[in-house]
Amino acid sequence: YKELQKENIKVPNTVYAKDKEELLHFGKNFPFPYLTKHNRAGRGLGIKLFHDYHSFKQYIDSNEYENSVDGITLLQEYIEPKTPTIIRTEFIDSKFFYAVQVDTSKGFELCPSDACNLEDEYCPTNPTGNKFMIINNFSNPILDQYQKFLKNNHIDIAGIEYLEDSNGQQYTYDVNTNTNYNSIAENLSKKKGMKAIAYYLKKELANLKP
Repeated sequence: YKELQKENIKVPNTVYAKDKEELLHFGKNFPFPYLTKHNRAGRGLGIKLFHDYHSFKQYIDSNEYENSVDGITLLQEYIEPKTPTIIRTEFIDSKFFYAVQVDTSKGFELCPSDACNLEDEYCPTNPTGNKFMIINNFSNPILDQYQKFLKNNHIDIAGIEYLEDSNGQQYTYDVNTNTNYNSIAENLSKKKGMKAIAYYLKKELANLKP
């Protein structure tokens, strides 16, 4: 988040806690509503929304609490989106590849891979009916900021997610450096993420040859 902020990219207020004791300590004074989320996760693991300290403490002390793989749990300001959607921007060779609109009406698990989407899901705002929809001719000034952020941090392949609040303010909340692509969305597009990565890796391999 600090690296994103260097490029004037707005992020939700976030603190990290190394254990349950720190979570309970920080949660007392952190403004509600807020989320818990795993520092290293995937599929929205550990994301829970809380509106009061009692329910937050009850969850932390219960058997339902699940720890992040690296032991770090984030407390994060909850930004209510203007619509039940987020935008996931995909980058290959640190360059913008395409943007996907993701329906969030059923919760925080937003993994696009086929393994995460075993059941058909209908999204009323998407004429294809899929939870993920590639946006044609997507344009946003934030893309230039993302590309600078990726270059500065030597990240070649990533999916970066943001949402827009009711005031039109954009908040970037997640950087996925092990990104996935949704095959149903790509079937309706000429752009194929894995094929583009293959061409990129072929070019990188050629650069290694004497």
